[in-house]
Amino acid sequence: MRIQIKPAFITGLIIFCVTSVCQAQFPPPAGQPGTTAIFKDSSVFIGWATGCSVHRGYIKISDTALTYNGDNKASYGADTSALGKADESTVSLGDGGWAILTFDQPVGDGPGYDFAVFENGLNDSFLELAFVEVSSDGINFFRFPATSHTQTIAQVGTFGLLDATKINNLAGKYRILFGTPFDLGELNGIPGLDVFRITHIRIIDVEGCIQPAYATHDLMGNIINDPWPTPFNTGGFDLDAVGVIHTSSSQEDPVFLFPNPVVDKMTVNLLSGSWFNIILHDVSGKKVWEKEKIMTNTTLEIGFLSAGIYFATFTMENGTTEVKKIIKR
Repeated sequence: MRIQIKPAFITGLIIFCVTSVCQAQFPPPAGQPGTTAIFKDSSVFIGWATGCSVHRGYIKISDTALTYNGDNKASYGADTSALGKADESTVSLGDGGWAILTFDQPVGDGPGYDFAVFENGLNDSFLELAFVEVSSDGINFFRFPATSHTQTIAQVGTFGLLDATKINNLAGKYRILFGTPFDLGELNGIPGLDVFRITHIRIIDVEGCIQPAYATHDLMGNIINDPWPTPFNTGGFDLDAVGVIHTSSSQEDPVFLFPNPVVDKMTVNLLSGSWFNIILHDVSGKKVWEKEKIMTNTTLEIGFLSAGIYFATFTMENGTTEVKKIIKR
């Protein structure tokens, strides 16, 4: 018997195959070839978070009156549970809750991955996810471009399962004691962010609900579907630890400038001392601007300058000087 295959079937098959390949190409679970999961005892880690501040989310974002043991917000664990090495001691964030981590030394962009976030997923498929954001001033945060190709037709249930190969740049992608790594190089060039001196990392629970009123979205605007609801005191992302792979390469530099190149605002931090004087010269050697007794970590308004290259002479309170090139856009 001769079978006739219709062109429409072939077209549909091609579309299905291409879509399937495109939507399942991210690294697989821990222990599988091609995974990026990093075990807690890996020698790549040179430090761990030393400070943590948690803002708890509801146990069920769509019903804020719902309580568990008398509380309508997640309550398991303490801020200190996220400090130090990953050890299965966690703090639960609740729906949309977040934690801000700080470090003894700023995290910095180096070769490959720069830090990893640990959650307590029980296995390779029960995964609770979170966005990851970083800041070099503790005020302005910038999010890693997250991707979720998990279907959004049906809600992943309370104890539902996810496919790690459909998830990228979301913390919680890997099981307990295996960190999800992040590369600061992906964010390099964003105005207001110095990827070589990250002082704060913020972890924000992905609510996981696919109802439009409560949904959270990835880089492409796709709803992120993960286990929901989790109406317990342990609800939401369970943060275990943040491990540091690279610290700031500029720690020996007495003056930190960011951003550079700069458009209109530039922040100056000093390795030591509390204030500095600054004199700015253009490429011809002409002095174009100066200011005295500026406190460290001050944001300077230099939008009035024309685009070009300038040389800034910094005189610190101890009398030492440092010259830095500034690129004004």
